[in-house]
Amino acid sequence: MHPHLSAVFSRLDVSRAALGDAVESVAAPLRQQCPGPDRWSVAEVLEHLSIVERLITGRMIDAIAAARGRGLSAETADRAVLPEPIEARMANRTTRRDAPAAAIPTGTVDAAAAWQAIEDGHHRLRTVAADADGLALGEVVFEHPFFGPMTVYQWVELIAAHEGRHAEQIKEIARTVTDWAGGSAGT
Repeated sequence: MHPHLSAVFSRLDVSRAALGDAVESVAAPLRQQCPGPDRWSVAEVLEHLSIVERLITGRMIDAIAAARGRGLSAETADRAVLPEPIEARMANRTTRRDAPAAAIPTGTVDAAAAWQAIEDGHHRLRTVAADADGLALGEVVFEHPFFGPMTVYQWVELIAAHEGRHAEQIKEIARTVTDWAGGSAGT
């Protein structure tokens, strides 16, 4: 695997492990429990993450296909990392953000199924990346509605940062629902 892809997928692996740890901090029966009005349950957070990754990967497939059609060459440039202002915004949990309508969870998916959807999405993302391994993915750019144009590498890092943000949210949910359940934790 090209070192640029290896680097961003290594980061994604770290965020995935942290997300898994956060989910495991909530007893399985409590993962459907909303921590308050207008707040998502662990299952809903996971469903949201799976939706977002599916949408991003779909856009990535289209962008790579279009770039290949224009004669995308081999990767030779340095990798532009996800800009620090985006990193900081993703990490900041003090301000609540509303998901776009397309990424709002239905609330009809249980936590186990939502986790499986995330795993399936990661497999799809890795397959797309493996198929384009060695190509100039730093030249494949598509627009984020708020952050502007980003490369494939930056999009993978954004997925990791997004998972990190929601891992912290799940830890917050864990504290609330565990207190309601009398302090039981774990699975």
